[in-house]
Amino acid sequence: MISLIVPAHNEEFELSSTLAAIHLAASSAAQQYEIVVVDDASTDATPEIAAQAGAKVVRINRRQIAAARNAGARAGLGEYLFFVDADTRISASHVTQAIAALEAGYAGGSARVAIDGVIPPWGRVLLRVFTVLYFGLNLGAGAFLFTMRRNYEAVGGFDEQYFVGEEVYFSLALKKLGRFKVLREPIVTSGRKLRMYPAKQFLCNFLRVVVAGPRGARSRAKLRLWYDGKREKRAAEA
Repeated sequence: MISLIVPAHNEEFELSSTLAAIHLAASSAAQQYEIVVVDDASTDATPEIAAQAGAKVVRINRRQIAAARNAGARAGLGEYLFFVDADTRISASHVTQAIAALEAGYAGGSARVAIDGVIPPWGRVLLRVFTVLYFGLNLGAGAFLFTMRRNYEAVGGFDEQYFVGEEVYFSLALKKLGRFKVLREPIVTSGRKLRMYPAKQFLCNFLRVVVAGPRGARSRAKLRLWYDGKREKRAAEA
């Protein structure tokens, strides 16, 4: 059984497309699967959209993505755990290649990232630099992570003391158990933050977190870029 876990807060404009892509991708694998949408304090139609798409809906009130992912893992029944962000599209090859990697003994993995739609030039440069540095370290992107339940439990899941960067610590913990696989075919995720925020505001917030390190990732109040709840009024497009 594959459990595909989708943390979501006010994602009514993205969630339908994400869940449709997950259904199509997962149905190609010769495995049973379930989709678990963790509705974290949404005030829009997110839970209704999830239920209509056949997902199991788990409700929490934490406003923290690490806690949402952990809640989904607890509610899921699968031995394969896939964590997919609510604004992210995966394909059949992501599912089949991830399962193949896990069956080959990898402790977990992720995939490279492509951004939907048009983003400003500074965003393209930032993304290119980030991709080279981040994936050069063989770390997992939070938008798509996979592992086995036994490995997830062995590392204690996602560290809930962090409000951002939890995927880095999760990746590092899995790498202590064994090999970590970053799939070369990119997932497609929303570039909405690069479109909605001016370059100065985005870069100042981003660099402030990088410089502050783990301490800066422990305070939601200092992470408005991630937690102010702004959304585009459209679904992501590849």
